[in-house]
Amino acid sequence: MQDLNYESNPKVFNQKDEVISLKCELQENLQKAMKEFVEEHPNWDQYRILQAAIAGFLMQKGFQNRDLTRLYIGNMFSMNFKD
Repeated sequence: MQDLNYESNPKVFNQKDEVISLKCELQENLQKAMKEFVEEHPNWDQYRILQAAIAGFLMQKGFQNRDLTRLYIGNMFSMNFKD
């Protein structure tokens, strides 16, 4: 699995989306698990996993936003919603 880089990934971002880079340190066991998952599920990558995880966390904590819901559902089911 490649290291996280801070350039936009066309599989994850729409052209109209704003991209905000962040630096994230992961526990080694979490990084290994993510690497194994990506190797077994080639339709996923680290960007999609992190976006789905953050969106899912926010939704579970009660944050309600249509764009967030679209991002979460889109990542979980490989859907690309158009406005």
